[in-house]
Amino acid sequence: MLTLLFLLVSSSKMAPMMLTLVSKAQSGRILTEEELEKLKTDQILVSEFKQQKLEKEAQKNWDLFYKRNSTNFFKDRHWTTREFEELKACREFDAQKLVLLEAGCGVGNCIFPLLEEDANIFVYACDFSPRAVEFVKQNPLYCSERCKAFQCDLTKDDLRNSVPAESVDVVTLIFVLSAIHPEKMQMALNNIYRVLKPGGIVLFRDYGLYDHAMLRFKSASKLGENFYVRQDGTRSFFFSTEMLMDLFMGAGFQSLVNEYVMRETVNRKEGLCVPRVFVQSKFRKPDQ
Repeated sequence: MLTLLFLLVSSSKMAPMMLTLVSKAQSGRILTEEELEKLKTDQILVSEFKQQKLEKEAQKNWDLFYKRNSTNFFKDRHWTTREFEELKACREFDAQKLVLLEAGCGVGNCIFPLLEEDANIFVYACDFSPRAVEFVKQNPLYCSERCKAFQCDLTKDDLRNSVPAESVDVVTLIFVLSAIHPEKMQMALNNIYRVLKPGGIVLFRDYGLYDHAMLRFKSASKLGENFYVRQDGTRSFFFSTEMLMDLFMGAGFQSLVNEYVMRETVNRKEGLCVPRVFVQSKFRKPDQ
């Protein structure tokens, strides 16, 4: 089943004609013969020694990423309330205070648009990188009465040290789980489960299987199945909806929505087509 969402056309007179087709589907992207052959032949894995080094230095590599890019790399995410209506709809009445946890907040590209839009929201914001957390705290919109930012490794630091157990209405997990080693993803979800209220929701978006970024990795960048390392030492996993379902159900969640979002950007002048694939999902902690 394929659902067409919208078509965007660049409005800039100076830019070449750009069309972006966005769709949602239950099944993933179908590869070309050339792409299949590339994945088939790219079987050289990074050495075990280097993989262990990357895992040990994961925090340092993300800290260096934020040192190089400051707050300028990612755009503010003004699309979250459009894509995830639960950020508004989960309230019983308009003035109800919503408690949100942004797991992997980066420099605040998601939380600050939400704080601007919604006066009745309190945000817990954590990140692996201490430098990213400092950027959040330095933002003019940061206010301790409405936001609490703290450093946390979701795979080993108990969130309950900073967030009361079963106190959170909504957790946003956006382009975060993919940066965690697959063997530790379950631990991160278990951690999140403990601070979420019964009936609470996790809103998820991340890289999908066969995304353009996955096919662009050069040989010897592969760490494991669907898992790669970038030149800066940061890592990225590419999810199938089936694997994601297994992870969340293994942590005790119920699936509400779990689908691929596919974007195809076409530059007519250059004759280029860039296929992007994301997984967008909603999972619920059962009522007790």
